[in-house]
Amino acid sequence: MEGKESSMPIEGNPAAASAGAGLRARVLATPPEKLGFVADSEFPDLYGVLVDWPIGDAVASILALRDGSASLYTTSTFGIIGGGENASVRAAAQSCVHVAADCLAHSQTITGFPLPANDDVYFYLLTYAGVRRCVGDLDALSTGADLSAPLFDAAQEVLTQLRMTMEDRLT
Repeated sequence: MEGKESSMPIEGNPAAASAGAGLRARVLATPPEKLGFVADSEFPDLYGVLVDWPIGDAVASILALRDGSASLYTTSTFGIIGGGENASVRAAAQSCVHVAADCLAHSQTITGFPLPANDDVYFYLLTYAGVRRCVGDLDALSTGADLSAPLFDAAQEVLTQLRMTMEDRLT
């Protein structure tokens, strides 16, 4: 998904919203072996996580993969792809995948990948055996009262590192 692309915003392009949706769908449907990921001692259960949450009328999706690849997709015309070239982004993405493993116990196997509605946050856990999902409440996640709050915080750190990388490139 990420390859060796450099971090680049996809802001302001009318096709960006559909591009973001297409990239999101692709990562959810691509088997881990096609990405070169196999279970090992460091990542025995998961190879990635995609976190979807509502932001106004849009939905933001943070992708973090075990190799440190990270991206932001949105249903609006903004996104950041290929952030894993930066060491801080790579570390945040890998940490996020490790934290996601703690959510396996309260996740369910799913076959469809809808966007969240209302104040729900969807955590799509990309496992070697298929995609699982946890659902959190945005308010409870923000206060730390939801079981998935540590994963939400880890995804926010990925977003922060992506944003800082983009700001550095623009200055």
